[in-house]
Amino acid sequence: MIRISTYLTAFLLTGIVIAQDFSIFQYRSVGPLRGGRVTAVGGTVAEPGTFYQGATGGGVWKTTDYGLSWKNVSDGFFATPSIGDIAVDQKDPNIVYVGTGSDGLRSNVITGKGMYKSVDAGESWEFIGLKNTGHIGAVEIHPSDNNTVFVAAIGNAFAPNPERGVFRTKDGGKTWEKVLFISDRVGFSDIEFLPGNPNVIFATAWKAERKPWTIISGGTQQEGGIYKSLDGGDTWEKITKGLPEGLVGKIDLGVSAADSKILYALVEAPGEEGGMYKSENQGKSFKQVSNDRGIRTRPFYYTNVEVDPKNPDVLYVMATGYFKSTDGGKEWKRMRPPHGDNHDMWINPENPDLFIQANDGGANVTFNGGETWTTQFNQPTAELYQVEVDDQYPYWLYGGQQDNSTTVAVPSRAPGAIQAPETGWIINTGGCETGPAVPKPGNHNIVYANCKGRFDVFDKRTGTERNYDVGAANMYGQNPNELKYRFQRVSPIHVSPHNPDVVYHTSQFVHKTTDDGKTWETISPDLTAFDPDKQVISGSPITRDITGEEFYSTIYAIRESPVQEGVIWVGANDGPVHVTRDGGDNWQKVTPKRLPEGGRVDAVEPSPHRAEKAYIAVLRYQLGDWKPYIWKTADYGKSWTLLTNGTNGIPADYPTRVVREDPDREGVLYAGTEFGMFISMDDGANWKPFQQNLPVTPITDIKVFRKDLAISTMGRGFYVLDNLSSLHDSNYETVAASAYLFKPRDTYRYKFPKMRTGAYPRPAVNLDYYLPDSLTTPLRLDIINEANEVIKTIVSGKSLDKEEVENMRLSEVIYVSEEKLATGAGFHRFNWDMTNAGPWHNNANRRYRSGPRAKPGNYKVKLTVGDTELEQSFILSADPRSAEAGISESDIAAHESFALQIAALLGDARRASQEVSKRMKSNDLDGDKKARLKEIKEILETAKGTYMKPKLIDQISYLYGTVSGSADFMPGKDAYDRYKELLNQYNDVKDALDD
Repeated sequence: MIRISTYLTAFLLTGIVIAQDFSIFQYRSVGPLRGGRVTAVGGTVAEPGTFYQGATGGGVWKTTDYGLSWKNVSDGFFATPSIGDIAVDQKDPNIVYVGTGSDGLRSNVITGKGMYKSVDAGESWEFIGLKNTGHIGAVEIHPSDNNTVFVAAIGNAFAPNPERGVFRTKDGGKTWEKVLFISDRVGFSDIEFLPGNPNVIFATAWKAERKPWTIISGGTQQEGGIYKSLDGGDTWEKITKGLPEGLVGKIDLGVSAADSKILYALVEAPGEEGGMYKSENQGKSFKQVSNDRGIRTRPFYYTNVEVDPKNPDVLYVMATGYFKSTDGGKEWKRMRPPHGDNHDMWINPENPDLFIQANDGGANVTFNGGETWTTQFNQPTAELYQVEVDDQYPYWLYGGQQDNSTTVAVPSRAPGAIQAPETGWIINTGGCETGPAVPKPGNHNIVYANCKGRFDVFDKRTGTERNYDVGAANMYGQNPNELKYRFQRVSPIHVSPHNPDVVYHTSQFVHKTTDDGKTWETISPDLTAFDPDKQVISGSPITRDITGEEFYSTIYAIRESPVQEGVIWVGANDGPVHVTRDGGDNWQKVTPKRLPEGGRVDAVEPSPHRAEKAYIAVLRYQLGDWKPYIWKTADYGKSWTLLTNGTNGIPADYPTRVVREDPDREGVLYAGTEFGMFISMDDGANWKPFQQNLPVTPITDIKVFRKDLAISTMGRGFYVLDNLSSLHDSNYETVAASAYLFKPRDTYRYKFPKMRTGAYPRPAVNLDYYLPDSLTTPLRLDIINEANEVIKTIVSGKSLDKEEVENMRLSEVIYVSEEKLATGAGFHRFNWDMTNAGPWHNNANRRYRSGPRAKPGNYKVKLTVGDTELEQSFILSADPRSAEAGISESDIAAHESFALQIAALLGDARRASQEVSKRMKSNDLDGDKKARLKEIKEILETAKGTYMKPKLIDQISYLYGTVSGSADFMPGKDAYDRYKELLNQYNDVKDALDD
């Protein structure tokens, strides 16, 4: 089976360019660990503790411990992270089928890429076809033949396509046949076998299409309804008796193994016709049993019903709320899962109190019918709309998380220790799910946050926010044509890079405040296309749905040039691009002439190097156009160059969401697409994959900050790629013939808190180097302080003997052997932990390790490759928080000096103990000398046993731990006094040995 990352790389390199080796750059997830939207779940009676969940942008996850922990199982195999349905064979839990493409057709829904199958319980996957089905509503495995599978394909959410309908395979996915089809605009959202007789099958037709300005859900009787087959899917007939006779939309079916006569249908239909329908004759006729509005909210997004496998009168409906009926659907009681907006559930056939349920906060398991649930803080599948960063040390990342009650922030590195590191850090930062959240430069406690057009000023110190809406009017439920200000559900906020008190906010106009939103000035005309036929009540032809998500003709992106104040670029979600060069007094429309109309300008990027240069990324897949569109101008928009032609690195069907230019090297561009990251080293002429270890998921935003790459994703939370500085070296692309050492990034001396977590790396100086060939001799790396003293030497390899090291011209044998100092051909990154050489130890594997932290200052790194010496300089800076705590750099230097003295004393004491042991083995010792050596040994070493009295070496080690293992501080007088005591004791031992 081919992993998708391998396939993608091979595909992109064919006939384009040879990709640069970017292997030293790796992404790391920084959370949040709270789950995101999940629209598919599954399980198997054969393994009651095993469940699967399918996120809308996070792929497939598996638990084997009833939801206590989750592991992604689709990364590296799936071409898309959007999951429509999961089916697990009930007799053989190794057989799992997954249909991609979520059935919750939001405006940001991610397309599917067909069907996948696992024969080893999710350890590996094989693509088995139906690539162009777009979105799959249901997958059903024949109960007695897991090679026979039915798929209900909704189709392309944004354009007509013939690959929709009901598909069947009888050979495990090797071949498929379309067994039910209506038209290229009508798909199928659900399919069910009749319990006890899999030759009887029910399927529901659904006409559904997304436009940027509306939601089409439903159609005529010829475009929807329930179909039934009596011969295993060969032929079908439509069921009409008792069902709505006019317009019909999305329908979901519920069956129960307890009584095969009973079939439920949750139906989207106009007015009172919508609701729950029940058949008591296997679907020959239906009768409406409830038109409760709670069970049929936002049908295009929900419409899910499940029936208790033991009791046909007990059924559940998932909508905005989560409802349960115990009387066959007549009356409904609301349940309380961990999160609202509910999508799917799977009930254990043998134990109906054990089930998994999916909602916009993730997936959760219950053992007691919904009384209590497992946590959702163990699944990093957050959908994030953007990323911003503050200027703390370390910095935090901010963004709007889909279906979270507030925007969120997480740290780039561990800021301190917490009681439950497995849940990570996450704080609220105001506004709501859509964001953005933009911290104020110079005062990170103030966050400008948005909630669907509502502007808030959030204070992290108090957890409160002040509301300063432009226009102060509720936009819900209104025709956008009637609104004074059209704010999209995701409305940008931008702080001027020249003045932190200048904040921009956009509707169809650009608004500006200089007093944190108390007063607003409109500084532009309407900068959108404002096509009148797109200003409509969204939701047709059945269900009205107006939340601002479909407001077309709003400004979606804004940035001021960091080079020249007053040069502001904006892009609208209906196509136009504008620029002002005088702070908003005059605006010019500069939309690229060859750019097709109507696309969403998802990002504008003024160059951080030249005011006249800018980039835009345009998204058009919501119009059925899957091409990538990144454009560049070098003359304030008078002319534009398309940087994505489908053949220069970014595939022709990878829509582009964002582009950013590196602030430290002009022409290095980062692009976020619907399916991952790309980089250009030549200002967009060619693109190369920059996916690395990143899972396939949409990249919604990119921020280059302090030479790190921070990104937000639509389904996997925030990621950080640490330290881009080697890319800023013009030699990065040309090194080939000789070894090369890149200049390290100046680094802060962060302290790693005492905690158990793998999400955050230990602070280190990244030392990047290149070797043209694999080495057969050891590689040596010296860290040199500003006094030109070698404070630490690292040598490649597990362990090296004295002769090997001396051959490297070391004046004395003080080195650390380190496997991670790689000697293979190619690019490598070694992380120096910012420590000096540690104390000597009789165990060679622990010798000179765990040294005191190096003080702030100017340093050099020297890499010795054979007879070649390569050298670079860098600065090690104090953690700014230490200065805030009153700790000066001279204090830190004194701290280091004291810790080194203790380390030397500890090493000497250990050597002395080793010397005593050697002498005691001599056959020439008389009784008195043996007794004296034994006394010295007992002074030095603690006797073996439980809670034995610690002797000199352990006492020195204890002092070393209290001094070297703590934060930056000036050790207290007692520590210095204790050192003198221990030094005197050691000197007595030394004198005794010398005698």
